[in-house]
Amino acid sequence: MSEIYLYGEKRPLPNDAKFNTFLEPMRTAVISIDMHEGHLSEDPDCPCPAPRAREIVSPIDGFHDQCRARSVPIIHVRTGLRPTGRDDIKGGISAWRIVFPLYTGEIPGADQHAIQGTKWTNLRTRIEPEDELVETKKRLSVFYPTDLDFLLRNMGVRAVVFNGGFTDCCVLNAAFDASNRDYRVVIARDLVRGTNAEMEEAALKMMSIHMALVMDSRDILSAWDARGAKASQAAE
Repeated sequence: MSEIYLYGEKRPLPNDAKFNTFLEPMRTAVISIDMHEGHLSEDPDCPCPAPRAREIVSPIDGFHDQCRARSVPIIHVRTGLRPTGRDDIKGGISAWRIVFPLYTGEIPGADQHAIQGTKWTNLRTRIEPEDELVETKKRLSVFYPTDLDFLLRNMGVRAVVFNGGFTDCCVLNAAFDASNRDYRVVIARDLVRGTNAEMEEAALKMMSIHMALVMDSRDILSAWDARGAKASQAAE
C-alpha cells in the first residue's frame, strides 16, 4: 500500500480511484529543479549556496535511473540569466535578491548567480541523452517564463514529480503553478531540501494539504509499479 505524508504525518494513501491520476506512470514526468553548481558548489565563491541540497545529488541520480528504467521521462530545469543582466539585476530585479539577504545576510557573489555560460549553471546531477532540459527559468517558478508547460503537454504528461531545491522556494512555487495548471503534483519528500529544516517542513505541510501528494521516492516507485510500470533489469 502506498503511503503519503499529510501535514507531516505518514499515513496510507486512501484506496480511492481519484488518486490514481497522481500516480499514472505513463502520464508522468519527473522534474528536477536547479541542481546546479550555483547552489551546490563547495567553492567559496558559490553565488547562492544551498549546502543542504548537496546530500541529495547522489540519491536523485539513483531515483532518476529507476525512473528511466520505467520509461518515466526526466526533465532538468535550471535557471539561466543573460550575461547583460537585463533579465534581473539590471532590469526588473527579482524580489528574492532584495528580501532573502534580510535572513541570510548579504550574499557576496549573488550577482553571478545563474548567469548563462558560466560554471554556475552546470548541473551537478547527471543528465542522460534521453532527458529533456529547460534552461530559461528566470524567477522562482519552473513555469515562468519557460516552455515547460508546452513541453509537458506535447509529451502527454498530466502528473509531475518534483525533486531538487529549495523546498520552500522554487519547489513550492513549482507545485502551486503546476496545480493551478491542473497537473497532478507529487513531491519526492526525501529528494528535496529547503532553506532550513523548519522551512522545508512548513512547505511540505502546505503542499500536502493544498495541492500535492508528498511521498518518499521509494513509495513513488512502488505506486508506479502497482499501476503497470515495469523496471528493466539493468536498474535493479
